[in-house]
Amino acid sequence: MNPILKYLKNVFAAKRILADDTELTGLVKVDYLLQQLIIEDKVPGIAITVLKEGKSVFQKGYGNANIGEKQYIDPKKSIFRIASVSKPIAATALAHMVQEGLIDLDESYYTYLPDYPKKEWDFTIRQLASHTAGIRVYKGKEYGLNEPLSIKQGLKIFKDDPLVYKPGTEYLYNSFDWAMISAAIQEASGIPFEEYVQEKVLNPLGMNSTYCPQCYYQSDSQSSSKNSDALGVNHISALKEQNRVTAFYTKSISGFRKAIPVDNFYKLAGGGYLSTSEDIAKFGQAFLDKKVKVKETILDQFLRAQQVAGNSTYYGLGWQVSEDAKGRKFFGHVGNGVGGYANFFVYPKEQLVFSILVNCTDPKIQEELDAIIDCFFDEVDF
Repeated sequence: MNPILKYLKNVFAAKRILADDTELTGLVKVDYLLQQLIIEDKVPGIAITVLKEGKSVFQKGYGNANIGEKQYIDPKKSIFRIASVSKPIAATALAHMVQEGLIDLDESYYTYLPDYPKKEWDFTIRQLASHTAGIRVYKGKEYGLNEPLSIKQGLKIFKDDPLVYKPGTEYLYNSFDWAMISAAIQEASGIPFEEYVQEKVLNPLGMNSTYCPQCYYQSDSQSSSKNSDALGVNHISALKEQNRVTAFYTKSISGFRKAIPVDNFYKLAGGGYLSTSEDIAKFGQAFLDKKVKVKETILDQFLRAQQVAGNSTYYGLGWQVSEDAKGRKFFGHVGNGVGGYANFFVYPKEQLVFSILVNCTDPKIQEELDAIIDCFFDEVDF
C-alpha cells in the first residue's frame, strides 16, 4: 500500500475510535508511531510483541522483511538477529550451571579454562558476567568479523591483550566477556555451549523459533550431536528458503542497503542468536511466571544490579537491571548488531513484557521506541 494511503487510513481509524478527539492515545497511538517509523524510512521492518499479565495485548509486524521481494514482517514467524538480547539467554544457561554445581560464580576463570593466557590480575566468572573483569571492547573491524570461528577459536581475537583495568574496579560493557563464559560453560558441561542452551533454556521454555546462526560444523566439542536438526540449531538454511529469516540491512544517506556479511557464531552468547519477537516475549514471560527452573536465590543474583565503588552499574549478570525515565523498574536488554536492533524489557510490577525487533543496524530510533513503550503504561483498556 502507498505510504500516504497507509498514513491516512490510520488517521481515519483513530477518528473512528476516538470520535472527534483526534489526539491519539493508547494502542491507536502505538500503531500510529510504529507506522511512522516505516513511512519515514527510519527502519526497513519491525516486529513487536507486548504481553500484559501473560496475555498478548499488542502484536504486529510493520514494513519489510526483505525490501526487494516485498516480503512483510510477521511477529510470530519473522526471524531477526537479536544481537545482545542473546546475553540474557546465555545468562539463563549460566544460572543452570550454577544450580547444577558445575560453575561457581566467584571461582577464577582459569579453573574452567586453565590454558587461557595469564593476566596481571585474576578474575572471576561473576566479574565477566557483570562486565567488571577488565576485558577490552571491539577494535577496528572486529564488530563485523566474518570468519568461521568456533567459540574457543574466537578467543584468539583478544585473549593475548592485557586487561584494561584491575577486575572489580570499573565497568566496561562488551561481548567478549560472554564469549569467554560460553567457552567455560562448554568446558564445564562437556557438551557444546549451543547444545547446553538448547537443552536447558530453549526447549524447556518452548522457544522453538530461536536459533544459532549456523550449525555444528564449528563446534569445539567432539561430543556434538551429528543430528543437530533434532536439537533445533541447524535450520537456518531451510528457514531462509521459507522466507522466515529477514534480510539484514544498514541505513545510509541514500537509504537501506544490505548489511555486510558477518559470522557471529563465536560470540553466540554475547550477540549471536536469531529469534522472533514472539519467542523473546515468551522468554521474558517465563521469568514472571517462574517457569525458569532455577532457585530464586540464584536468579536474584543475576537480576540484581552490581556495584562498583559503591555506585550501581545498572547491570546484573547478563541482564540490564535499571529503571526507565519515569522511575519504573525493569530488567532486560537492548541489542545492536550488524543487521539487527532489539529492545527486550520486563517490568515485574506492571507485569508487562516488551519485545521489539528491527532488521537494521542501529537505526537511531530508541527515543521513538521509548515513546511507544510508554504508551502501554497509560490507562488503556487492553
